[in-house]
Amino acid sequence: MCGITGWVAYDTDLTQHADVLDAMTDTMSRRGPDASGTWLRPQVGLGHRRLAVIDLPGGAQPMEANGVTLVYSGEVYNFAELRRSLGEHNFRTRSDTEVVLNGYLRWGSAVAERLNGMFAFALWDSREQKLLLVRDRLGIKPLYYQRTSDGLLFGSEPKSILANPLSSRVIDRDCLYELFGQTKAPGWSLWKDMHEVPPGTVLTLSRNGLRSRAYWSLETAEHTDDRDTTIETVRDLLTDTVSRQLVADVPQCVLLSGGLDSSAITGLAAQALPDLRTFSVDFVGEFQPDELRSTADSGFVREVADFVGSKHTNVILDPSELSDLSLRRAVVSAWDIPLGLGDINTSLYLLFKAIRAESTVALSGESADELFGGYPWFHIEATHTFPWLAFSHSINADRTAVLRKDLGLDLDSYVADQYASAVASVEFLDDESVSERRMRVVCHLHLTRLVRALLDRKDRMSMATGLEVRVPFCDHRLVEYVYNAPWSFKHFDGREKSLLRAAVRHVLPQSVADRVKSPYPTVQSADYVASLQAQAADVLSEKDNPVFALIDRQWLRAAVGASSVPGSVRQGLERVLDLYHWVDLYRPTLAI
Repeated sequence: MCGITGWVAYDTDLTQHADVLDAMTDTMSRRGPDASGTWLRPQVGLGHRRLAVIDLPGGAQPMEANGVTLVYSGEVYNFAELRRSLGEHNFRTRSDTEVVLNGYLRWGSAVAERLNGMFAFALWDSREQKLLLVRDRLGIKPLYYQRTSDGLLFGSEPKSILANPLSSRVIDRDCLYELFGQTKAPGWSLWKDMHEVPPGTVLTLSRNGLRSRAYWSLETAEHTDDRDTTIETVRDLLTDTVSRQLVADVPQCVLLSGGLDSSAITGLAAQALPDLRTFSVDFVGEFQPDELRSTADSGFVREVADFVGSKHTNVILDPSELSDLSLRRAVVSAWDIPLGLGDINTSLYLLFKAIRAESTVALSGESADELFGGYPWFHIEATHTFPWLAFSHSINADRTAVLRKDLGLDLDSYVADQYASAVASVEFLDDESVSERRMRVVCHLHLTRLVRALLDRKDRMSMATGLEVRVPFCDHRLVEYVYNAPWSFKHFDGREKSLLRAAVRHVLPQSVADRVKSPYPTVQSADYVASLQAQAADVLSEKDNPVFALIDRQWLRAAVGASSVPGSVRQGLERVLDLYHWVDLYRPTLAI
């Protein structure tokens, strides 16, 4: 796992701008704390920060062979098979990086279709003076780019592009629509004229311009297996995927929440990895049921750890830690975006930081809910918006309430347009029933929109601490198979994720195999809410702060003075504080 960045300029001598390439590369230092490398030629500069996971001495980058230079982030899990097919004698290292490089030399851009893993990489082919940017199928690893007058800038995160003086830090109204709409619009990056490389895509830049080729998409296909065969196939695919993702030359562990998804990965990993380490997160104070969580995680975590015999660590966080200003700034900087998720992000960051002290690689149950239908809103008859936005809870409360009214953002129309665009890309089978078509749309929206936002969160929080998190449920073979299984299989016993429960029950204690969905935990302390109000009061005292070009003072004043703070107001305070620190850190030009 690493951070990559680069600059192509066909009409500029980049050898005169080594300092700029160094600055771009340095922004990726937390993604790659083990080593740094740059490669500079008149028309192109490539930068790399390395987190060493496989072939620690041999995987240095940028890596060059036969006129092609590669900077690569991620892991290719089938690299051993590809290495054999490419000829063992052609390799100087044991790294998957060299497999990608030699794969390109053999197959060209079609190497992307052969890779099983999570990756984002850039190849400069000096033989044709072209740059290729390639991203994995599900969008697990991030990659951004921005066109310039004579080329292109790219990086694992926007901050690497923003470090180049050619990149302008402009935010306009269109940027704000997605920030508050949260539909995960394809290509959106927050910054004007900066874009995300779409998942499953190869971008090719040459003097003739920029071309895009989608090498993968979520396709509709007939599912011919019966239910028992489907359960067995899911079990086999998951077992193989977890086994593949346990290959590393550094300490590994599993994130264990006590829910079905993470417990399934834990149980499968325990079969393949002796002396398994597991980690969970909890908070000081007694658990109280809330609008999304009916049971505490801790008891289920203990049952799973005892059942599989893992060496378990429970990372317990105090609310005072989570309200620390420097922590919020670190999280906002890690994501580059002021999403206002508050302790949901800061606690994840601290969990990853604690894990990184003992492990370099962690497996996660992320994305199982999107794949197998785990959320309660899968069952909402929402026909004009995204299901997760139709579900009523505090995070979904009026997201524009904190904004100045004169901004006039028509968020409903924006979300409706995005929804229509997303639904239009869904393909159906000719004989699908009305109910199966509806559920295919819901599943497609989750796997092409929501999952990408959650994967981005996971990547940013983990890589900011130098931890690599792998996501077995995002194996494209599993995704393709489960997506096309009929909805009647996915809830055949009337419960969420029936298909997954049946496939992994053999590696779980019964209590966890039957546990209902419980989301990632959140702080329930009144002291935490009071600290949000106190920090917001400090923001109010700065009358000329540029954040008030966005924030409604009257709303903030009322929230600070409230004696009772409902969840929607608490979430609004989180959004205001994130915006405040983001404006201070990034100094954007607000063209609104």
